[in-house]
Amino acid sequence: MIILSILFFVTAILYASVGFGGGSTYLALMLIWDIPYYIFPVIALICNIFVVSGNSFNYIKAGNLNLKLLLPYLIGSIPLAFIGGSLQIDKNLFEIFLFIVLAIAGTLLLINFKSYDDNESSYRDIPILISILIGGILGFVSGVVGIGGGIFLSPILFLIKAAKPKHIVTAASLFIFINSISGVIGQLTKNIVLSDISNYWYLFLVVIIGGHIGNYLNLKIFPTRLLALITSVLVLFVAIRIGIKLFL
Repeated sequence: MIILSILFFVTAILYASVGFGGGSTYLALMLIWDIPYYIFPVIALICNIFVVSGNSFNYIKAGNLNLKLLLPYLIGSIPLAFIGGSLQIDKNLFEIFLFIVLAIAGTLLLINFKSYDDNESSYRDIPILISILIGGILGFVSGVVGIGGGIFLSPILFLIKAAKPKHIVTAASLFIFINSISGVIGQLTKNIVLSDISNYWYLFLVVIIGGHIGNYLNLKIFPTRLLALITSVLVLFVAIRIGIKLFL
């Protein structure tokens, strides 16, 4: 499990550097490593919580939280993340769903990576009902698959020019954090053995360390645009890897 721990560590660094948790890639890695199917969504969501908690705190401390932007998406997502997490889903269907989710997320992120350093001053007011609907869809997908949903929300908000980059990144981090908590609660309503999850404590440890490093890279060293590009390439690579496993 040393290689898996290293990959989780690197994933946490890359995703934290752009305000994400890394749940999508944690899931893919555990799928490749044949970790028991019934526990890896919970592991991915818990890793998400650890990784984005530091980012969320720092973004809020920096004054980047825009509650008016974030709240409608959370209103839609929180209950549906719980519902999605509580559903039983066949493993083969889950793998196909995960492949589709990663392919779409990576493509959206790749298309919009330049927006992370955009200084544009004109933004759109998105109707609250539309925001709640988007949040609900993302929350449900997040709960079912075991991701936080921010990797979808962030590119969508950039695409529709909903707010300043710093507000979007902060909203995505908090969206991941809160949805991951809701998704974990939903997942734990199923027949999941907590003692089995505890056997993978070392994965939680490495993502905590990696998350702190990634947050430092975000704030101090690399431009966010570059880190978003790297993350999009990583997501697409994982999607292709799962696609090969499924269809070839």
